[in-house]
Amino acid sequence: MTFSAAFACGAETVSIQHRFGTTTIDGTPERVVSLSYIGHDYVLALGVVPVGLRYWYGPHPYGVWPWAQDALGDAEPAVIYGDIDVEQIALLEPDLILGQASGMTEREYNMLSTIAPTVAPLAEYGDYGTPWQVMHERIGIALGRADTAREQISALEERIAKLRQDHPEWQGSTGTVGWPVRIGAFAQQDIRGRLIADLGFAITPAVNDMVRGTNFYVIVPPETLEPIDTDILIWMDSPNPEAALDRIQLRPMMRAVREGREILIDEELSSAMSHSSPLSLNFALDYLVPVIVAAADGNPRTHARNAHAKTVGAPDE
Repeated sequence: MTFSAAFACGAETVSIQHRFGTTTIDGTPERVVSLSYIGHDYVLALGVVPVGLRYWYGPHPYGVWPWAQDALGDAEPAVIYGDIDVEQIALLEPDLILGQASGMTEREYNMLSTIAPTVAPLAEYGDYGTPWQVMHERIGIALGRADTAREQISALEERIAKLRQDHPEWQGSTGTVGWPVRIGAFAQQDIRGRLIADLGFAITPAVNDMVRGTNFYVIVPPETLEPIDTDILIWMDSPNPEAALDRIQLRPMMRAVREGREILIDEELSSAMSHSSPLSLNFALDYLVPVIVAAADGNPRTHARNAHAKTVGAPDE
């Protein structure tokens, strides 16, 4: 990440580089619009409530999930549904537009930049692959809260490092985060894949080798499940997920199933991993780690479940 800071007329000026050029922000923004599907999580973590945010999915007001609702408080931000609506954004009179994981095109960036300073993603990570640390630091800089962002990054990285230290048996093991409806896996450059990699699990080369360009998800043929037959196999939520798992005909032959290494997570935990913000990752670790412990031991009778996750493929106790 490249940025510069200077002081002019008593107000800090920062410049942030991205795929479409450089954005300069003068002073501390007060009316922030978050166009990233997950970006409001990061903004709220820094104590800023956006005047407008992009709805992704879910039943929660304003599209804000439980881990971020306290930070939202009683605020009522405008919600942008579907495609980026330049006219709606202009009416909000923003002084900063954030769009790191928004799918923003260069044409949209050029139009939005006439309204307010606009921050697009870095080219090297694609539209939706920016690591949470990079995204949070860049948002912190843009909001004039760089120190707070770095403190939050350090605290979460220390928690993850402590988990790795406490579980040396995970280091060098393999792991997969997948989806059972159209069988596939999130590669290591995906924000979900990065979480289990940070804990010490390695995405298999067979999965990573299937990635093309900046894609972050690969389809695994139902007749060739070896790439996802790993030491832990985390299935993201889907409509009627257990029925979806039962439709995978070769699944009973997988070592992950025979040894109780599968984990089925619900919609809330799946969303926490998919947002991958400082707020949602702390939530995810609270519920995911105990179930990983049970699944990774290879004992099919070590059965674990909590409010948001359970091991599957092992007998109920």
